Amino acid sequence: MGRLIHFEIHVDDMERAKKFYGEVFGWKFEDWSEYAGMPYAGAVTGDSSEPGIDGALMKRQGPPPGENQPLSGFACTMNVDDYDSIEAKILEQGGTVALPKYALPGMAWQGYYKDTEGNIFGIHQADENAK
Repeated sequence: MGRLIHFEIHVDDMERAKKFYGEVFGWKFEDWSEYAGMPYAGAVTGDSSEPGIDGALMKRQGPPPGENQPLSGFACTMNVDDYDSIEAKILEQGGTVALPKYALPGMAWQGYYKDTEGNIFGIHQADENAK
């Protein structure tokens, strides 16, 4: 099986992106630039005893995504405990709404945002009462 084991988020400004993901989701970063041969920050997204994967921020190698263009990659979605407080942090840290919060009836709240680098990501709060 081809199970997802790592992700990379392409960024223009490494420090700005580290601040955004660190402040919003509490991620920690390790400098893996020497190993990668380019600006590359390993992203530790949580406790290894919990479900989830780690990834990295890497220096963008081309132009950023165009405005109002279809997604041309994977959209990562982060599980959160409190949708509204995370949305507030996203907006405080310079992110913007791509697709507002909506219900996955009987399952969860979901929405999509753009980070400070123009990348789209989702947040997801499980809630069997969502409707």
